[in-house]
Amino acid sequence: MTTVAQKRIDAEPDELKTLLQRHSAALAAQLQAHHLSIYPPSAEKGIRHFSPAETAKLIGVTEGYLRQVAAEIPDVSTISSGGRRSYSVEAIHEFRKHLHAGARGNRRYLPWRNDNEQLQVVSVMNFKGGSGKTTTSAHLAQYLALRGYRVLAIDLDPQASLSALFGHQPELDVGPNETLYGAIRYDAEKRPISEIVRATYIPDMHLIPGNLELMEFEHDTPKALLNRAPGDTLFFARIGQALAQIQKLYDVVVIDCPPQLGFLTMSALTAATSVLITVHPQMLDVMSMNQFLAMTSDLLEEIGRAGASSQYSWMKYLITRFEPSDGPQNQMVAFLRSIFGDHVLNHPMLKSTAISDAGLTNQTIFEVDRGQFTRATYDRALESMENVNGEIEGLIKKAWGRIA
Repeated sequence: MTTVAQKRIDAEPDELKTLLQRHSAALAAQLQAHHLSIYPPSAEKGIRHFSPAETAKLIGVTEGYLRQVAAEIPDVSTISSGGRRSYSVEAIHEFRKHLHAGARGNRRYLPWRNDNEQLQVVSVMNFKGGSGKTTTSAHLAQYLALRGYRVLAIDLDPQASLSALFGHQPELDVGPNETLYGAIRYDAEKRPISEIVRATYIPDMHLIPGNLELMEFEHDTPKALLNRAPGDTLFFARIGQALAQIQKLYDVVVIDCPPQLGFLTMSALTAATSVLITVHPQMLDVMSMNQFLAMTSDLLEEIGRAGASSQYSWMKYLITRFEPSDGPQNQMVAFLRSIFGDHVLNHPMLKSTAISDAGLTNQTIFEVDRGQFTRATYDRALESMENVNGEIEGLIKKAWGRIA
């Protein structure tokens, strides 16, 4: 005999499924409306213009010399409504190419790697969501691109926050086989990675977007392992194999990994030349990271027996959302430094309303207009980002054997 309570329990899965479907549809509709309000169908996401002082700092010249260079290249500057001169990212790119040609190939202005310098693949990861992975990945990719490097950003997270931040709404703009899954899948639908890469609004910065399709790799891999044909590439080598097809086109690849230790993350870890682990300095986050480190080391040992490489140029911990006035956070940072030593980056990423508020409109601190914040708030956030990413740039140069 079935009781009323039993009937209710049996009905709950269908009711929950219906509820989730309804909520998903409602939320998707609102997100699409929000996206369209920010970026109308006829518009594309872009990046603000830069002042002469900002432009000179990015290129590494004085403002006086910048004016001289600008005079040599017609039609690259714009005049704002206030009468102040400013420069687009395309103009900055032209300045770099002009200066590079005049410097007879000196890489000061166009710091591309040569054939003897290995493509740098930086995998940004942590087991716990909310550690600042996507914020870190986005700002690192943009920072390097604004300084003249050829950068490929890969969104490996099915939630696709990095894609949305770069103006590609996963539900609207990313179709079937248009994520990295298309280049690493096991069946006949696999396609060249070059067909998946997208240009962005910053010259020499490209993107491979993500969406829920990436979860198919987690589902397909166990089947592929059971029915593996001779010569098939194992899961942990598939991202590296795909990147090898286009490695001559880039200097740095930045991979925003999913907040879980699955087949995607392990493949990204094996493809990486460098690993950046983001950590929020709170006890629960550090405890979660401890589990992540233990599980990762065990899995690396397992796939190492199957031929996976675990060599790397560097591995660092980045303290994120750090509040200098918070005593417990300072204690936790000191605790981490006492354990990991110089594996912890010198500069933390500060918690800032400028960064979080910019994210509300799918912008980074490099994109948002300074006038939206008080000068002190914006400058503090920008300085923090530049310090963190400048330190990482130094590690990349060191891996190439250059002077950081």
